[in-house]
Amino acid sequence: MDTDAFESLREQMVEEIAAEAVMTAPHTGTAVFSARVMKVVGTVPRHEFVPVELQPYAYLNRPLPIGFDKTISQPYIVALMTDLLALGPDDIVLEVGSGAGYQAAVAAQLARKVYSVEILEELATGADRRLKRLGYTNVEVHVGNGYYGWAAHAPYDKIIVTAACELIPPPLLGQLKPGGRMVIPTGIPEKQALTVVERSGAGRLSTRDVLPVRFSELEEPGAVAGVA
Repeated sequence: MDTDAFESLREQMVEEIAAEAVMTAPHTGTAVFSARVMKVVGTVPRHEFVPVELQPYAYLNRPLPIGFDKTISQPYIVALMTDLLALGPDDIVLEVGSGAGYQAAVAAQLARKVYSVEILEELATGADRRLKRLGYTNVEVHVGNGYYGWAAHAPYDKIIVTAACELIPPPLLGQLKPGGRMVIPTGIPEKQALTVVERSGAGRLSTRDVLPVRFSELEEPGAVAGVA
C-alpha cells in the first residue's frame, strides 16, 4: 500500500479512537483525549510495527499479533494509556514491555527520553532496530525482566507498563519520582483493570482503576508469564 493510503487509514483510526473515548467516558472520566496525544497517534506509522502481511490491517482499532504469542495493543488503548500518563516534554519515561516498539514511538514524541525494557531478546532487538530506522533517537531499549524496572536510569517521571500483574511490582514503585505517575494493568487474568498510580510530592501513593482490560501477564519472579 502507498503512503497516501496509509494516511487515510490513520485518519480513520483516529476518528474511531475519538468515538471510543466518548463511549468509555463513564469509566475513564474523559470523553476527549489530549490534542497532543491524538496528533501523535495520527502520525506514528503503525504499519511499520506489524508484520508485513498484516500491514493492510495496521490501522484497524484492534490488537494485532507480532509473533512470540504477543500483540501490538489496540490503538484506543495506546491512546488512553498515553493520555492517562500525561506526558510532558521534559519527562523521563520507563516503559515495561517494548513489544514491537509502537507505544515507545508514541511516547517518544511527547517526552524527552524513553527507556524501554523487554524480556524477549528477539522482540527487544527488533524494536530497537525499528525505532532507530524510523528516527526515534530518544528511545533506548534494554533486554531484561520489566518487573524490576531499569534501576540504572531511575527515578522516572512517568512509568507505563504494557503487561499485567496482580500486584504493582515494588521495584517499579521505588523507581517512580515524587510527583510521578504510572499507568499499569493490574489484577488476576480474569479481572484486570487499567490502574493509574500517583506519587505525591511528599511520597504518598494513591491508585485508581480506570477501565476493565485484558493484557498478557508480566513475568514475575518465580513465576511463568501467561499469555492473554
